[in-house]
Amino acid sequence: MSGTSARLTPPADAVKPVRHPDAPAPGELLGSHYEQCFGCGGGQPHGLHLRATAGEGVNVTAEFTVKPAHQGAPGLAHGGVLATAMDETLGALSWLLRVIAVTGRLETDYVLPVPVDTVLFLEAEVTAVHGRKIYCRATGRTEGPEGPVAVRAEALFIEVKVEHFIDNGRPEEIQAAMSDPDQIRRARAFEVNP
Repeated sequence: MSGTSARLTPPADAVKPVRHPDAPAPGELLGSHYEQCFGCGGGQPHGLHLRATAGEGVNVTAEFTVKPAHQGAPGLAHGGVLATAMDETLGALSWLLRVIAVTGRLETDYVLPVPVDTVLFLEAEVTAVHGRKIYCRATGRTEGPEGPVAVRAEALFIEVKVEHFIDNGRPEEIQAAMSDPDQIRRARAFEVNP
């Protein structure tokens, strides 16, 4: 990345990430963590509906199609939407570490314009862990998983407890998520970056 912040450089004593033994299996679709999530939830009509899949190591792949509602300039994806896609893909890495984490810092480089109706192929990996800090990076490509890089990002995620969401979220949504009779959906609502 050009101009990467020193805050995104892992310290010398950071450790190599380790996939949790209970992480989803390689090739497993991770699904939505919360139905109302703009990035991955199916309950958002103009959301990204991003679909992430667990990779072999501590990485994930994902894809989403740029829709007309995602435009910035005429016929092109809005940069904020592309940053959201990167953030959502990077956030999905938490599934492989089996931690709850939120975005602390995200730096995005826009390399090529991304037209409406383009499928963006994303790949993200954890590069290092230092205490509660999770360092990671991602790329977004057009024309297939090996196509030209259109966007790339580096991020720092911070491991948090579920109280982070309970104490800071809007009470109506927190209560609705906690009252969901589906135990799996209830637990997943708080598992990754919203």
